Amino acid sequence: MTIAATRVRTSAAFCAAALVLTALSYAQDAAPAPAVAPAPAVASAEAKPGSKIIEGRVNPYSYNPENTEGHTDVDLRGIFEDLGPVATEWYQHVLTLSNPFFEGRVPASRGSVLAGEYIEFYFKQSGLEPAFPAPVADPANSAKSDGSVIVAASIEGATPPPSSPSTHPEWTSWRQQFELAGAGPKLVSASAAWANGTAPPTTLERGAGYSVLGNSASGKVSAPISFAGYAITDGKDGYTSFRESAEDFSGRIVMFMRYEPLDDEGRSLWADRRFSPSAAVAPKMNAIVARKPAAIIMVNPPGARDGRTTLENSETSRFGGRLDVPVIQMSAQAADELIRAADEKGRSLMDLRKLCDKGELKPLAFRDDVKLTVETELTEGVIQTHNLGGVLRGRGSLADQWVIIGAHYDHVGFGFYGADPSNRGKLHPGADDNASGTAAMLCLVKQLSTYYRSDDAPAEMRSVLFMGFSAEEVGLDGSDFWTKNPTLKNEQVQAMINLDMVGRMRNDELSVGGTGTAKDFMNDLRPVFDATDMTIRADPSGRGPSDHASFYRAGIPVLFLFTGTHDDYHKPSDHGYTVNPQGAARVVALTDALLKMLATRPAKLEFASTENAATPGRATGAKVRFGVMPGYGESDVEGVKVEGVSAETSASDAGILTGDLLIGWGESALTGPADLMARLREQKPGDVVKVKLKRGTDEIVVDVTLRAAKTE
Repeated sequence: MTIAATRVRTSAAFCAAALVLTALSYAQDAAPAPAVAPAPAVASAEAKPGSKIIEGRVNPYSYNPENTEGHTDVDLRGIFEDLGPVATEWYQHVLTLSNPFFEGRVPASRGSVLAGEYIEFYFKQSGLEPAFPAPVADPANSAKSDGSVIVAASIEGATPPPSSPSTHPEWTSWRQQFELAGAGPKLVSASAAWANGTAPPTTLERGAGYSVLGNSASGKVSAPISFAGYAITDGKDGYTSFRESAEDFSGRIVMFMRYEPLDDEGRSLWADRRFSPSAAVAPKMNAIVARKPAAIIMVNPPGARDGRTTLENSETSRFGGRLDVPVIQMSAQAADELIRAADEKGRSLMDLRKLCDKGELKPLAFRDDVKLTVETELTEGVIQTHNLGGVLRGRGSLADQWVIIGAHYDHVGFGFYGADPSNRGKLHPGADDNASGTAAMLCLVKQLSTYYRSDDAPAEMRSVLFMGFSAEEVGLDGSDFWTKNPTLKNEQVQAMINLDMVGRMRNDELSVGGTGTAKDFMNDLRPVFDATDMTIRADPSGRGPSDHASFYRAGIPVLFLFTGTHDDYHKPSDHGYTVNPQGAARVVALTDALLKMLATRPAKLEFASTENAATPGRATGAKVRFGVMPGYGESDVEGVKVEGVSAETSASDAGILTGDLLIGWGESALTGPADLMARLREQKPGDVVKVKLKRGTDEIVVDVTLRAAKTE
């Protein structure tokens, strides 16, 4: 590693503080400028040692303090001059896209729209042509104040330059719009009130006294209430909230508490840190639903130290699939008032919590004359987002054949999906994932555009389609949409290169996936890799948790460049100052070389399947690796759809197959990919877990022995 790279990493975390100290040092030690009349220093009883105040006029045209100490440790200009223009440009893109102004770039957010405009600007700057037909109707850009829907308009592109006549004159838009059903905020109207006999009803305020949860059905219910404690079916040491004979909650609204039994200080009795898997909400709701309630109320137990104290909303509370009864959350205060009025003994919510902590309370029916009336109406939210595309025209007889370079520009926003639940509501900047890949693509746009138009370019070159994908983090939706609604025929595409998380190179090492997705692919790739002076881990598999997998499924050879995961993956700490510009410049250089090889190779690559190839997955902070590629896109289906199974992994050992739906982990339901990742983080190598799955119409339970996650 060069000195320059070391300077970036060692100065990154303290750079801002160091610059402040440097500025103070300049002010302390500078000699007066010639045009400033000297004045005696003014002493102060509170002045810091070495502080100095020089009073008098300052001429801004001649004030130029000499740097007498050098301050080379924080010489940012020198650092980036050492790194070179590509690293500097790349780093600027990363810092911009990961700025909080872009709001974590969650699809259809204002920040995502701005990120799309940013990419389009640089496509235009480099002289690319639009890559998509104009939509039938271009809605105007809008960002509703309630955040319900944000739609980006298609922007008319410039006509192709005369020197490069377009073979697709209908391509006039930089954007390919698509919808994500179920991804947008649900439109909710609701009311809730409870009445005590003939007394006037107590009306609750939505957003303060109660909220409607994301898995609620629409409906109106007026019924008495039962209390189901923590609603845990089978907890530690045989703990259960239910009786041996299944209760029947027909005609009653059931209230349950979140989390699990707590000690006197409000900490979990079953976990050293936060909560055990028994605290999962979805299995509790499923257990109640099996007992036929009229509606469900969730409440945060009072005094829980590690739990949330605020109300969820329809966006932060998708606890599994949609239920067929209304589901609300009550504030602890509102629930306490209701319980005191409805309980025959006048007990409080805290009184009942303490009984449940000891396992001394089974489902309790409150007074029949105290009824809660709940009315909910939810309309499924649909958002519109877009892929970005720009075209660099090729030359000669190969010009209507293509190489695709793509990178997803979305991230997880404020962490309401795809992130650790403990970080919900916190901005996730997404510097490495994937401002880094988007930045690398923009650097390539600039330098390849220059090369293609130069006299050095060969007479025969394939065209290049640059694409910025949206909605990768919610399930590869952007790339999947393009492959199902392509603007090119498969036989026209030589290969797709995917840049995802390329900002953290360590030890001059890089993973390149997909090296087995074309016949004899390594014969072409090896000379390019050998010229890099890097360690290349050539992974044959075309699958993986990123956009190249969509193209591989479509029968297109792929390459996936990836510098590796880290502790900041999908966390608020994925900041721009944590990346390695020098390493990224090397990724750009390699991608440039790969593109030129693929663009000029006389013969078209022959696609090859890699279904039997073993491949490491992207690490998720777990000590174990399961070995499946989760499928997405069916938000109303609870479980994890298996899109692919890697060879020589825990999943393949257990006989899990592509197409299976994983629905259970031990005694608990699996609600989705994020739930699976959370459970893996709780396991250690050698653990044996019973996994329930659906295969067709059959339900099967398999024993999975968890292998250690590979660190190489």
